Amino acid sequence: MTTTENTPETTLPAFRYSAVTFDCSDPVELARFWGDVLGLSVTFQTDDFCFLGGKDGAPGLGFNRLPDYRPPTWPGTDQEKQAHIDVGTDDLDAGEARLLALGAVKPDFQPQPDRWRVLLDPAGHPFCVTTVA
Repeated sequence: MTTTENTPETTLPAFRYSAVTFDCSDPVELARFWGDVLGLSVTFQTDDFCFLGGKDGAPGLGFNRLPDYRPPTWPGTDQEKQAHIDVGTDDLDAGEARLLALGAVKPDFQPQPDRWRVLLDPAGHPFCVTTVA
């Protein structure tokens, strides 16, 4: 087994977090929802992909059209979620109300509603809104 050490002769590449991309059936609609939620603008778009760029080089979100996309089931595991976003807010009730007004859906099952609320984005991806840092 060979290892690479970081020596003056060897420079390892630097990495930075750049984006998370979600599969969905309608990337434009999902980009609109998350752009409204997070205050991000579309910086790149094709027929099958939208990217919301972060401000000042901050990470962004991508949305990829998947023709046979099936939304995750919550809380069931018939179609498991593979990732989710946590959104922070200072006021849980007001934050939830705003997200619902933007198009999120609140499922019945809420494991710890005093700490966080589970919502579904327009493509059915579960995400949490919380005041917990």
